[in-house]
Formats: sequence, C-alpha cells, structure tokens
Amino acid sequence: MTQENKIAIVNSSSFGKMFDTHVERLEKIGQVDRFDFDSSIEGKQLAESLIGYNIIIASVTPFFTSEFFEHKDELKLITRHGIGYNNIDLEAAKAHGTIVAIVPPLIERDAVAENNITNLLALMRRTTESAQEVKNDGWENRARFIGNGLCGKTVGVIGVGNIGSRAVEILHYGFRCEVLGVDPNKTALEIDIFGGKKVELDELLERAEVICLCASLNETNYHLISKETIAKMKDGVYISNSARGALVDEAAIIEAIQTGKLRGYATDVLEVEPGRSDHPFLEYPNIILTPHTSAYTMECLEGMGDKCVSDCESIVEGRMPRRVVQPVSPYITA
Repeated sequence: MTQENKIAIVNSSSFGKMFDTHVERLEKIGQVDRFDFDSSIEGKQLAESLIGYNIIIASVTPFFTSEFFEHKDELKLITRHGIGYNNIDLEAAKAHGTIVAIVPPLIERDAVAENNITNLLALMRRTTESAQEVKNDGWENRARFIGNGLCGKTVGVIGVGNIGSRAVEILHYGFRCEVLGVDPNKTALEIDIFGGKKVELDELLERAEVICLCASLNETNYHLISKETIAKMKDGVYISNSARGALVDEAAIIEAIQTGKLRGYATDVLEVEPGRSDHPFLEYPNIILTPHTSAYTMECLEGMGDKCVSDCESIVEGRMPRRVVQPVSPYITA
C-alpha cells in the first residue's frame, strides 16, 4: 500500500457496496475511508473534514465549492460516481490543480432512460396505487385504478443527449409514440436518427400529452418547468423526470397537480436531496417519488465503480483518467 494516497468515498450509498473488488483495488493504492456529510455542509467545514485525503470519489452531494478548494490541502482527483458534475466548481478545481473526472455517459444510458419510462408507466397505469390496494385487501376495488396507456401518445423529450436519445428510441420504436425533441445542441437530423422530431420548446409544450425530462442542468434551464411553462401545456399532461430536480419548480408542480392541470408527475430527483418523509410531493397519489435510483442496476453500478477505481489507479500512476472534464493538474507527468 502507498500510504501517501488517502481516498475518501463521499456520500455514496452504492459505491463499493455491491462489488467488493472495487474497494479491494483501491486498498492496493492507498487508505480508503467513507464519509457521509450533510448535503448542505459549508465548503470550509467539508475541506477541514477531508484534510489529508488527496483523492475523492464523489456522489451528487455535497457541493465542492470555491470555498472548499480555498481551504483544501493537496487534492489530486475528484472522480464522480456518475455523469453529472454540477456539484463541483470546475474553475476552482482548475485553480487548485485538481482533476475532475466523470463516468462515460454510455454506462448510464440504458439504465436511466429505462427508469424514466418505468416511472412514467407506473404513474400512467397507477401501478403503485393498485399494488398498495391489494396489500390493503382491496382486490375488488380494482376499477378505482383505471389509468392511461402510453402507446401512440405524443411525447415531448426535453434534452436529447446521451440518455434522452435512448428515451426517444424507446418511446418511438417501443410504444409507437410521436416524439418531439427539444435540444439546442442537436440538429434535426441528429434527433431524427433516434426517431424524434426536433421542435422548439413552445411547440412541445403545446402538443405533448407526456413530457420526459432528460436534460442536464445549466444556467439556462433552471426551473424550466414553471408556472408559466405549465400554463402552455395541454390539460392532463404527465411528466417524468430522471434528470435533475431543479429543472422543475416544485411549488408549480404541486399547484398544477392540485388544479388538475397536470395528471401526474414521476420524479427520481429533487432540487434538494435527500428527500424526507415530510416532502409535500408525498401527499399526492399521482406523484411518484423515487430516491435517485435511475442508475441503480447491477450492470450500471459495476461499470460506474470500475470507472472510478480506474481513475484513482491512473492518477496514482501519473496517467490522465478517461472522461476528464477538468484536465489541468500538476500531478500528471506522463
């Protein structure tokens, strides 16, 4: 073991839990410890809690802010156990000389797209409600749980990148949906290849009976689904979100559920995570909330874990990890 390397697994509920080999490989290159911090921990406190750790395997929280980097001692690498990196200040990481790497999007592509559609179907077919009724010995009440089918619907997919394009394929080829795609970074041809039609946001909002959120979060789409955009939708739309919680204004979602403007909302993400049992979404039977488990398949977690371990091994050996989003570091010599 190389004692000078200390690896912190931060706020990950899954890394190393299913595949012992991931931790065993890490222990060959340094000391390995787990940490669980409050998602809103201040940067200075976070840095002080991780003194001496020069490699971090990070989850979606906490936030590695400029304040964190100002107070952090030597940090060679943050490798994200996922494809997003909006909880890491890349400019501060660059100034600190810290590599930031993520999981290649293809590893999560199928799992996350599948879960977006899975949650959507559970919502539309009222699966969780009817299953609970059986547990309550209410089999004869099945007529209370008449839902809606997905086949043939007009579906809008917002964000037709790695995961969104897979959702488009599933919806078009699997459910014979007319799929409208919104993505400023994709051409009409690129969306057409997967079975969708490129449109502007207003057209999608006006025409879609179902909306799937698959976009990455950035400064232009915070609360994209708001009171104003919901007002442009048809009455009785279903929305499924497997991307980021902050894409929607949660208060606007609740208001639209209360008025019947939205028929249902399925989400695997919240603006503030983790969610608690008193979250207002849980008061509504036509809102499905799952705990950020879209990537939680054995196949996906194995691939994600392999990537994070390989990143750590690479940085120790002086090699650049794959899928780096912040490549500037004084520690890479080869």
